[in-house]
Amino acid sequence: MKRSSKNQTSQLWAALFLCIVVPALAWGQKPSKPAAPAPAPKAPAAPHAAAPSRPSTPASHSASTTPHTATTARTPTTARTATSPHTTTPARTATTGRTASTPAGKTAAATTAHTAAPTAARTTAHTPPGKTVSLKGGGSASIRPNGQIRSVNRNGMQISRGVHGQRTVVSTRNGVRVVSVAGRGGYVQRAYVTRGGVSYYSRTYYSGGVYRTGVYRGYYYGGRPYYGYYPAYYYQPVYYGWAYNPWPAPVAYGWGWGGAPWYGYYGAYFEPYPVYPSAAFWLADFVLAASLQAAFAAQAATQEGLLYPFGPDGTLVASMGLIPAPADTAKLSPEVKKALSEEVKTLLAAEQADASKGKSASTPPPASKDQAPPALDPNFRTFVVSSDISLVVDGKECGLTNGDVITRTTDTADADQNVNVKVAAANKADCAVGSEGPVAVDDLQEMYNNFREQLKNGMGELAKKQGTGGLPKAPDTTTTAGDVPAPEPDKTAEKSLKDQQSAADQTESEVKQEAGAGSSGGSQ
Repeated sequence: MKRSSKNQTSQLWAALFLCIVVPALAWGQKPSKPAAPAPAPKAPAAPHAAAPSRPSTPASHSASTTPHTATTARTPTTARTATSPHTTTPARTATTGRTASTPAGKTAAATTAHTAAPTAARTTAHTPPGKTVSLKGGGSASIRPNGQIRSVNRNGMQISRGVHGQRTVVSTRNGVRVVSVAGRGGYVQRAYVTRGGVSYYSRTYYSGGVYRTGVYRGYYYGGRPYYGYYPAYYYQPVYYGWAYNPWPAPVAYGWGWGGAPWYGYYGAYFEPYPVYPSAAFWLADFVLAASLQAAFAAQAATQEGLLYPFGPDGTLVASMGLIPAPADTAKLSPEVKKALSEEVKTLLAAEQADASKGKSASTPPPASKDQAPPALDPNFRTFVVSSDISLVVDGKECGLTNGDVITRTTDTADADQNVNVKVAAANKADCAVGSEGPVAVDDLQEMYNNFREQLKNGMGELAKKQGTGGLPKAPDTTTTAGDVPAPEPDKTAEKSLKDQQSAADQTESEVKQEAGAGSSGGSQ
């Protein structure tokens, strides 16, 4: 009996235990809703081919309909991870390829929610407005909302038009690269020499009946070739040092531009320093002035008195003369001009170092298979725009023209070989100061090349004028040939450039018919 009573008691306790534990275990298995679930990756946006800012890099951007949201915008590529730091943009995290930005340059916190989706590239809304048209026989064209042609990629020819109508044409056939700008000439580039495993190219520029030549070093980066200015001669190291260091006392200098039409036109934007503490500031003004003079002369000749055939909104403008620069255009700030003078000093120091090595030691080491061009040098960030390009900010397109100033804010190109830039100074009709968006590395490299060329011209002008007009006397200003001599001019360049522009006329005519763009593609 006692054993039976104990058994019954044990069974009762066991039953009671099961009645308590089983429901508790069942409740513990019930799924609970997390407080902040990780968002599921969005499906890639439908691809929308868009023309780059220049035709030399025919990359496509996919559509993104909501500005400043981290959407999957480039469907064929993988995400850029933070393998190379961008120290100038502290708001950038290691989870996205490009931080969303506002026109004022403020970063948006849209970079932390997608760490679980490393295979999708995240970007902001930098797709130009308008439409993309597939052309008969292959190729494509990008058309702006007003019917103006933005770009054409067809039969090895790449055409682009800035928002103000300037046309640039690029083609490469049999290793010969031809680049022309309507009304402004252009250049023909050919393979030149190879030294120490590095390829050098000759360029023959032609404009207005004048030929000039230059040497360019080849680079290969991100699967594409780039070409960097390479000095054919150097000044003596002591002259570079004199130009780099402060002068004994600030110098008041008069440029004599007062009656020049270009200076009157850009007077609301550009004003030279009243005094110069060193040659670096003098040279910065020289580079800016040279860019503005070239822009004024070329636009006046191209449009036969009409500086910009298209207004800021892309509409056609009629005029019998040069359109005055808006009076409310912001002048180049002291900060921007100081940044340019610092870039001048950076280049002066680099050339002085090369000049000090001597001719036999100036040849650079062999190029690697993936070597970034000089435009991506972290030590060089401020650029003077040297041709018409477009910038897309929050889905809207604006123009940048000669003499505008931009600052590179990223050091590594994205999958489309673009880097982010921020507008530091611009004419009123161009992008607003503070606007930020992607620019093709090729465009940036050509700005760098032009800066180097104008700086070398400025050094030559300073060598002629030193000791006069209040300028202090300079030391030895003689030159020494570099290891790669300047090439002879290619006298076929003029014909090549004219033939290319004629072919572009025909191509654009066909594109207008196919795209239904009518006659609003813009004048040359």
